[in-house]
Amino acid sequence: MGQGLPVGPAGTISSGARGEMVAVKGGETFVGTDDPVISADGEGPARKVSLQDFYLETETVTVRRFAEFVEATGHVTESERFGSSAVFAPLVADPRLAKRSVIETPWWTRIDDATWRQPEGPGSSIDDRLDHPVTQISWNDAVAFAQWVGGRLPTEAEWEHAARGGNRRRRYPWGEDEPTDDAIFCNIWQGRFPDTNTLQDGYFGTAPVRSFAPNEAGFYNLAGNVWEWTADPFKVRSLSKQAKVRNENAKRFSDKVLKGGSFLCHKSYCYRYRIAARMGLSPDSASSNTGFRVAYDAMSRDNHGL
Repeated sequence: MGQGLPVGPAGTISSGARGEMVAVKGGETFVGTDDPVISADGEGPARKVSLQDFYLETETVTVRRFAEFVEATGHVTESERFGSSAVFAPLVADPRLAKRSVIETPWWTRIDDATWRQPEGPGSSIDDRLDHPVTQISWNDAVAFAQWVGGRLPTEAEWEHAARGGNRRRRYPWGEDEPTDDAIFCNIWQGRFPDTNTLQDGYFGTAPVRSFAPNEAGFYNLAGNVWEWTADPFKVRSLSKQAKVRNENAKRFSDKVLKGGSFLCHKSYCYRYRIAARMGLSPDSASSNTGFRVAYDAMSRDNHGL
């Protein structure tokens, strides 16, 4: 979309309705953990940060809201411009569409014409998931939507602060209880990835944005369901050779941080639905399991702050 506010088809500045949000008190807090599980991702050590008060929407942006944005502005997503996108192969109804698998992760495939309108490619539809998180959305698409509603993407520290419910130590948005194939707190994989999903949580792909109980602050699905884009560039704070190489690649592709894990995470494969877990992707990337939620500066919400 380029810089500035999105414009409608007639060239006039347009703005969209904000979603339900929660006021988050800032102050001295931290980001990361001193007990990293996947050190190579840069989960630790914990770093002290100071945050301003801010607002964060209680849920990820839905298919319905994103459709309203596209209708109002004429926005064309990057996956639409590229002509293809990454899809979790078992979601594809017609296996003939899955032509280009990723060697290291064969459960991912690139599907022609996979977009937010048809997330698994031709023949798929959003009609029955308007209240699900919109997917096949790049960082650039997410930024364009956030500008449209007068907001922005949260920083990694803001996202973690909201997920923890403030300056306190906890592994998950709901506390310390470990999700299992029987103890269901969020939409992640149950069974043996990627061969068998027992569907104990009721979902094979994404779930509606208000599925499962919110954390005490009122935020839904900060763990699992879809990865959430943040405003921050991806960087591993380590002096190791591995970190140096990863940081060079991240800088080369302008990678951004995503948080929260997705419906594909399982402790045996992708234990990244913890608050401190993170992932980096280039800002033009999109897939079956990436979405976003919107943050706002406190003074942009009203003239009186929090």
